[in-house]
Amino acid sequence: MATRQPLIQARDLTRRYPLGGSEVVGLDRVSLSIASGELVVLKGNSGSGKSTLLSLLAGLDEPTGGRLQVAGYDLQNLAEDQKNDYRRKVVGMIFQAFNLLPTMSVLENVCLPALLAGESYRRTVKRARELLDWLDMRPRCDHRPAQLSGGEMQRTAIARALINDPALILADEPTGNLDSHNGGLVIELLRDLNRRWQRTVVIATHSDLADPHATLHIRLKDGIVVDSTCDF
Repeated sequence: MATRQPLIQARDLTRRYPLGGSEVVGLDRVSLSIASGELVVLKGNSGSGKSTLLSLLAGLDEPTGGRLQVAGYDLQNLAEDQKNDYRRKVVGMIFQAFNLLPTMSVLENVCLPALLAGESYRRTVKRARELLDWLDMRPRCDHRPAQLSGGEMQRTAIARALINDPALILADEPTGNLDSHNGGLVIELLRDLNRRWQRTVVIATHSDLADPHATLHIRLKDGIVVDSTCDF
């Protein structure tokens, strides 16, 4: 169960994109609070603002208005080196398209974020093997992504997202390229991350697979939160 200490706090969070002589609204004055330890399911039609919100939470984009604080970082006021520090230490990202480097092995893909963050090679490899054991991926350590199934690629991506021990896991349509069986397995892994490892998990999805496991449902429409429901 989630603790009551907020990990994410947004107030009047706004993101607008210039388009010719006009603007497109990605998020429009969104205010929300997400406690540490929540499993959040973020819903909404295409263009509702789900991906915009995830990009802001990941530190990959910047607000054009309002405030966003995650794990003590004010994301609208960070210098570039602070953004890099935030992305490496606080956030783990899981993508629909997996985003694995095709010329690297499973083990190398998992190790890469920690090595880029300056962790020692020996400690990183040990941690990566532990994660791959947990995900039943040890026999595939030396395989390239092209030799993996979709489910195996997503499990590799989950291990990579966890290698720096982040407090926040952001998953953007993590089951979108998987069949229902493998999609269900991925959602169970994300549930375990939340329940057993006390990670805060935010899943942006059109699927209903994660709904039974959510502690908080948020629905967006046209960049606005239209519903927020807690389930305990």
